[in-house]
Amino acid sequence: MMLKLQNLTVVYPDKTKAIDNLSFTLNAGENIALIGENGAGKTSLLLAIAGILKAKGAIEIPKQIGLVFQNPDDQLFMPFLYDDIAFGCRNLGLSEEQTKAKVEETLEMLNISHLKNRSSLKLSCGEKRMAAIATVLSMSPSILMFDEPTAYLDPKARRLLAETLKKLPHEKIIATHDMAFAAEVCNRVIALKDGRIAADGPKDLLRDEELMRVLGFF
Repeated sequence: MMLKLQNLTVVYPDKTKAIDNLSFTLNAGENIALIGENGAGKTSLLLAIAGILKAKGAIEIPKQIGLVFQNPDDQLFMPFLYDDIAFGCRNLGLSEEQTKAKVEETLEMLNISHLKNRSSLKLSCGEKRMAAIATVLSMSPSILMFDEPTAYLDPKARRLLAETLKKLPHEKIIATHDMAFAAEVCNRVIALKDGRIAADGPKDLLRDEELMRVLGFF
């Protein structure tokens, strides 16, 4: 068991119930596609798991978890990409020597070593996405979560992202509207509707037309 949620509920200050008594377990080797229409609770669920949103219920995370936001600019704020990636390492208390080794390892893993002395302001959308992933990977999480990772990407960058995520050994939860991307990268699907699980099963669910109608996709 990598992650276990029990009776998770998220209520916003305006009394909107974003997540309603939700339970599931992420097991070793699983990559979950979290699908549902806008407002279904996907982002709220990721933020609750990451501890950014207050939630009722139980969240069991045996190891560290990392969240890559939908907008890469939310994670890139230093003058140079190297410092963006090093930021988390330094906050974890790593020495400068350890930080340098971890940054170099992460850059190489994502094939973006050539970007380390570039400003995020001068990166393409695809490069920014990889850079944002690097800032999370450098902190050695066991589980990765992504909020709409294909947003803003052109077809070439999307293909590169899919290939990269398939190579990463981490368990993943990926909130997405991109069904083709979900089918390529994930082996399990959890469909949300009104903050509850409408369906949970293998990625074959993505071809279930009745489920897609229930979710409001067509």
